Amino acid sequence: MAVAAPPLQELPSFPTLPKKRMPAGRPREWYESHNRRLKAMRLAIALLNSGVYRPEQAPNRKIRSTADRIGVHPPSDITCRMVRSLMRTDHTDRPARR
Repeated sequence: MAVAAPPLQELPSFPTLPKKRMPAGRPREWYESHNRRLKAMRLAIALLNSGVYRPEQAPNRKIRSTADRIGVHPPSDITCRMVRSLMRTDHTDRPARR
């Protein structure tokens, strides 16, 4: 028997900064990777806001459903991997808090 997931809460909307034009003259790959990073960051924030805190809690299906919910085009497998890498928690390189 499958357990029904709790309904997703409505995400709060925050004011966004005005958009700036992208710098001209860069190779196409730069723009593609830049936009991919922005999309991955938006998705990671939305997942964190909805209670998904660890990469193993975010399969591609969950990331894609979150993208649909926040109005973003479905991400590729590469973008899904990038979302999970943004969610990784590795505290070994940070100094201990006192």
